[in-house]
Amino acid sequence: MLKKQYLKTKPVCKVTFTLPKEAAPEADEVLLLGDFNGWKRENSIPMKAGKKEYKATVELETGRSYEFRYLVNGHRWVNDWKADDYVSSPFHGIENSVVHLEDQPAAEPPAPRPKKVPAPKKAKKPAPKKAKKPAPKKAASPAKKDDLKKIEGIGPKIAELLSQGGIDSYETLSNAKGTIIKEILEKAGPRYKMHDPGTWKQQAKLAAKGEWEKLQKLQEELKGGRKK
Repeated sequence: MLKKQYLKTKPVCKVTFTLPKEAAPEADEVLLLGDFNGWKRENSIPMKAGKKEYKATVELETGRSYEFRYLVNGHRWVNDWKADDYVSSPFHGIENSVVHLEDQPAAEPPAPRPKKVPAPKKAKKPAPKKAKKPAPKKAASPAKKDDLKKIEGIGPKIAELLSQGGIDSYETLSNAKGTIIKEILEKAGPRYKMHDPGTWKQQAKLAAKGEWEKLQKLQEELKGGRKK
């Protein structure tokens, strides 16, 4: 999760990077690496552990975008679940999170307040009796949708393609036929046809049950959604 605070005195934005603890259970160390520190571990930014999340605040120059990821316990990479965007990294099947910072516009002087002119008084008319209308029926609540990007190997575009195909939750993904998932990827073109969904259903089943620790252990054995 990203929180941005643009400074008024200079073209700089304070960006607070946040990673929920459920994304890195039992983590001893979480580091922030990206374009802003050359992806070097010796320049990495340690994230402070709170009750529910890890946080780090960095001042970044506005008017550009930065790629970044979180490094857990020195060996497992995790993306931000609510980044501004995701782009392919130099490593096959791996995506980096992206934060976009806009150019800060110059502050405009406040517009003068118009003087209030009292409206002419109108003669009061008796209000017509309103017929009672039946109370509107409550609309059925929409089906729950899950963030499929938590599944290793699924990026934002593939999550969108699956949602368009009616697969928009961990439960529907875990119960979907493998042939249907492959058909969705093949229709999207060769860039998505190359992805291997072999472990997606297994991961989705654990996520649907809320078994995040088991999911983490499984994902540590994966790279781009495939067994290493």
